[in-house]
Amino acid sequence: MAIRIEHPLPQDANAVWAVVGDPARIDWVPGVESCAMEDDVRRFTMAGAGELAERIVSRDPERRRLEYSVIQSTPPLQAHRAAIEVVARPKGCLLVWETEVRPEAVEPFIRRSMEGALAQLETVLSS
Repeated sequence: MAIRIEHPLPQDANAVWAVVGDPARIDWVPGVESCAMEDDVRRFTMAGAGELAERIVSRDPERRRLEYSVIQSTPPLQAHRAAIEVVARPKGCLLVWETEVRPEAVEPFIRRSMEGALAQLETVLSS
């Protein structure tokens, strides 16, 4: 199941990238109680969702693009791969977030999580 969200933001693309492009930065992701980085693996503890591990597949500061994949979750996912890209615009930027996830039944949960993170990102960027 594919999810694609295009979210315009009034902030400069580099300012947004400074937040979403830092794999260790979690203040814009609701429900994260803790986060630890080990090489290219980011481990979260999330309220109501347990533990989660993501592999940072690639990070391209020039394109302002971060790709990651869930490698451990409760319950286990059959597949998960996502990318966040921040595209500069004349006024502000566009955050494009794409996620491929299986099983299809988790799509509504993943979509709500992405939308919640974008709302929190707006709060973080405004402060």
